[in-house]
Amino acid sequence: MKVLLIGANGQIGKHVVQLLKDSKEHTLRAMVRSEEQAQELKKSGVEAVVANLEGSVAEIAEAMNGCDAVIFSAGSGGKTGPDKTLLVDLDGAVKSVEAAEKAGAKRFVMVSAFQAHDRESWKDSPIKPYMVAKHYADRLLVASELNYTIVRPGGLLNEPGTGQVKAAENLEAGTIPREDVARVVVSALNKENTYKRSFDLISGENSVEEALKSI
Repeated sequence: MKVLLIGANGQIGKHVVQLLKDSKEHTLRAMVRSEEQAQELKKSGVEAVVANLEGSVAEIAEAMNGCDAVIFSAGSGGKTGPDKTLLVDLDGAVKSVEAAEKAGAKRFVMVSAFQAHDRESWKDSPIKPYMVAKHYADRLLVASELNYTIVRPGGLLNEPGTGQVKAAENLEAGTIPREDVARVVVSALNKENTYKRSFDLISGENSVEEALKSI
């Protein structure tokens, strides 16, 4: 499967890059915002393309040309304001879904946020604008014709992954290393039982393969 990774320079994205580089099942094209980032990836043997989530749907679709699948792990980052949250986490994600439909990439894996589907769980959250953005981007993806999977990880950690996770439609709050999120995202790519499904994800006691079988 030829996979376009949107957000390849992000903290989860960097793990996804490494996993797809080493994959025998998939090939990677990384989408980044600058030529400098693209050149760094190319030096490491990764196909890279420059496109901006604040650009046009056509620009993003061109970056996807020839790809079978899209992984969206981009984000505006915690240091930006609600304006960038709106432009990247919401509109950028929506443009990416529209671009996938336009480019014929049928598979779409979205890295979302824990309990983004449940407004009540984040009605008093200090990052409510971000949660609203993820909520509506996910809803647009669900309404599309794509074979989507929406992964909603808990609190993100930079410590090494354990490969042990828990995945279900609704979970109690928890944390998970970014490396394990990347493992789940890549593993889900060709698992048809995860098509048209959304789930929370935290560290647990099951292997990634076992956890995804239960979805």
